Amino acid sequence: MAQSKTSELVLLPLGGIGEIGMNMYLYGLGPEHKRQWLMVDIGITFPDEREPGVDVILPDITFIEEERKNLSGILITHAHEDHYGALMDLWPQLRVPVYATGFSLALLKAKMNDYNFAEEIELNKVEQGARFDIGPFDVELVPMAHSIPETNGIIIRTEQGTVFHSGDWKLDEEPGVGKTTDETRLQALGQEGVDVLVCDSTNAMTEGFSQSEGDVARGFVEVFKSCKNRIAVTTFSSNVARIKAIADAAKANERHLVVVGRALQRVILAAQETGHLPKNFEMLSDEDFGYLPRERVVVLCTGSQGEPRAAMSRIAQDTHPQISLAKGDTIIFSARTIPGNEKGVLKIQNAFAARGLNVITDKEAMVHVSGHPRRGELQQMYDWIKPQALIPMHGEDLHLQAHAQFAKSCGIQRVVQPKNGKIIRLLPEEVEIIDEAPVGRLFRDGDLIISEDDPSIQERRKLSFTGIVTVAIVLSKTGELISEPIIEIVGIPEEDGDGTYVEDIIFDEVMGVVESIPRPRRKDADLVSEAVRRGARSAVRQVWNKKPVCSVLVNVV
Repeated sequence: MAQSKTSELVLLPLGGIGEIGMNMYLYGLGPEHKRQWLMVDIGITFPDEREPGVDVILPDITFIEEERKNLSGILITHAHEDHYGALMDLWPQLRVPVYATGFSLALLKAKMNDYNFAEEIELNKVEQGARFDIGPFDVELVPMAHSIPETNGIIIRTEQGTVFHSGDWKLDEEPGVGKTTDETRLQALGQEGVDVLVCDSTNAMTEGFSQSEGDVARGFVEVFKSCKNRIAVTTFSSNVARIKAIADAAKANERHLVVVGRALQRVILAAQETGHLPKNFEMLSDEDFGYLPRERVVVLCTGSQGEPRAAMSRIAQDTHPQISLAKGDTIIFSARTIPGNEKGVLKIQNAFAARGLNVITDKEAMVHVSGHPRRGELQQMYDWIKPQALIPMHGEDLHLQAHAQFAKSCGIQRVVQPKNGKIIRLLPEEVEIIDEAPVGRLFRDGDLIISEDDPSIQERRKLSFTGIVTVAIVLSKTGELISEPIIEIVGIPEEDGDGTYVEDIIFDEVMGVVESIPRPRRKDADLVSEAVRRGARSAVRQVWNKKPVCSVLVNVV
């Protein structure tokens, strides 16, 4: 494409487009090849069955890593994992200042204890409503209501015009904790003039307005009142307003709050440090659970997304060392299930139901509301800030498409539906896609960060469907078989349809293959290994009609 010598403001999403999670947005300012960059958010997403064994998924930052000298900083809109959870994994490749409000920094510092480079990170505390510079970027934080305290939209001003990056938001007059969306500031921004709105699309397919956290708080009081025995609630650990609502409802019903899970405890501590919860916030630990009357306890647990190691999963399996529930107790899921986590959540819910516990979700009672705007709220935002153009973000393709269509129906003249890796010119000319950059995914796999194309992931996918055959052979230097081959199968049926052991079938095939190779040629260990691999795989395929992964070890002594 033709090179531009004019100073431009461009947007390059490296994550968060066409998906819910892994948010990473680069704003570039200046002429092409001389741009300075600002990173807004640096989040993760979670794996599904396509990424067996992977812990979390991170955006591939190859593009901005190569541009590191031109990266002015990282600005975090709020402390949800899908917006800041990749910072500690990716910061060593970037090494730039980080800007965030106090609550986000408090949670970040709790994470930093596990990293030996943490002291090297330049952390800059900024206030909601503040206007400041990050390199050449003139930014202002606008308080937005969301399901975590201190969420911010970002005004980016340039000589060519103004862009508003909404972040995650909703309209809520009773957010429970934190500030409401700053209507006055947004209306003033509309008078000032907004050229481009980059906006949350999560609920763009839903009519009306999102319900309030205040409704949930009142809902918990009523639900708790109807429960006779123990109550266990799980929600997103970061939702301080929900934590407060559960604690208040427990107190209103003369119950003690027991908090189970380190993630919840970290958030409560950060909320106390930053004034979002009182210093004397009343809670007990899981060690106190056994001493409390059955009708006087509410257990607040981690694990709303079915995480196998979280408290709720362990309680469902009755393997938690301190918490045990019984028939007649009540389980409340106070969270939306993130796409991809449905099976894990349903498994836990079914485990409780099978044991005779009452399971309540937001389908049965007012125990959860979304933190994102529906169409009524989107239209209110358009009316306030009067954008000339819209870039839908934060959503899967259907959400982005619905948002784009809705914005056009509301009279917004120019709408560009983005994709990760597409460079979009925002200012000064017409909004359009002008270039592209490499994008992809990285996997945190144990203590390693690996590429999504790493062969180990492909091999695990195969193993999850077809199992593995391992064959060990010992040959002499003259090619003589010294002992019988050792066969081991994993993830493969033990017997064929006639009741013959599959290991015996493989053994016979391996012996036949080895004996068919002339002894002088058996000196070539690679030749023997490949022939045995093909033979063992073929033998299994004949009886099972699947092709397993085959590993052959040839030892020459």
